[in-house]
Amino acid sequence: MAKYKIVHYLNQFFGGIGGEDKADFEPEVWEKVVGPGQALKAGLGEDFEIVATVVCGDNYFGENLDKATDTIVEMVRKYEPDIFVAGPAFNAGRYGVACGTICKAVEERLGIPVISGMYEENPGSDMFKQDVILVKTGNSAATMRKAVPTFVNLIKKMVTGEEIFGPSIEGYLERGIRVNYFAEERGSERGIQMLIKKMKGEEFQTDLPMPKFDRVSPAKPITDLKSAKIAVVTSGGIVPVGNPDHIESSNATKFGVYSIEGMEEMSKEDFMTIHGGYDRQFVLENPNLVIPLDVLRKKEKAGEIGELLPYFASTTGTGTATNSAAKFGDEIGKKFIEEGVDGVLLVST
Repeated sequence: MAKYKIVHYLNQFFGGIGGEDKADFEPEVWEKVVGPGQALKAGLGEDFEIVATVVCGDNYFGENLDKATDTIVEMVRKYEPDIFVAGPAFNAGRYGVACGTICKAVEERLGIPVISGMYEENPGSDMFKQDVILVKTGNSAATMRKAVPTFVNLIKKMVTGEEIFGPSIEGYLERGIRVNYFAEERGSERGIQMLIKKMKGEEFQTDLPMPKFDRVSPAKPITDLKSAKIAVVTSGGIVPVGNPDHIESSNATKFGVYSIEGMEEMSKEDFMTIHGGYDRQFVLENPNLVIPLDVLRKKEKAGEIGELLPYFASTTGTGTATNSAAKFGDEIGKKFIEEGVDGVLLVST
């Protein structure tokens, strides 16, 4: 019996190339098992073979999305695999987005099963869980051993066409897909059983899980805008020309703070955008479209606002992990408190 063939996708770190210093590594295909592939190989047994491993740097993929996708799909096509496996990416946001993007492209263009895995707060999970089966992992590679049995079970089912059950049974992320099934007990009976368990303080599982939303209490309104100190923050990727802090165009891991002291408007000679999620041509010509310094200076001179903070904070929002965004917000907020800022203009893109 011929073995089932797998092509595996990894980023530069899990491919053993290096860290951020190698994030611009261009796609290469190796006919060997690498990194996490070893654990998958051991779990899958003799009926499966990882015939090739594709490795690509996270920055290269994000900055050359179409080219990288086309290149990798053609690399995969050459081996005619029975299934394509990417990652897992755990909580690495750029890696998660790359895994989701290439899985979706391989499935659509080559018509073969695909699977990846990542932490539920990875930005790639929200972007691709409806399109790709994503094994639910922990937030670091330390959880790989725990994830392997889930990968193995799903890979075997996908290549043989066996029925895949719901996410709570199989261990993948919720996809928002509802499937009809015949329950042993009618809804009223299940509802009564859940109610009794709830009244007893026992655990129960609802038939219809509700989404969970963060609740943030709004700050008190500014009582006197004419004497208020106002700061500007953007996720639109506005940075000095040349991007000196090397902020990523997607899944940012850092933010920058840049002076606007003495400036009447944002100049394209001084500022640019590195954002990877919108058409940048208009902002590259006129950065005031994202940081409205020209308008704010007029309001400052007219006495409509008290004072504009002499710098702004900037990052990119595309695919940025929520925990990273929360960290940025904490650090920026503490800085603004020290500066006596009364209000913040969070600029939309």
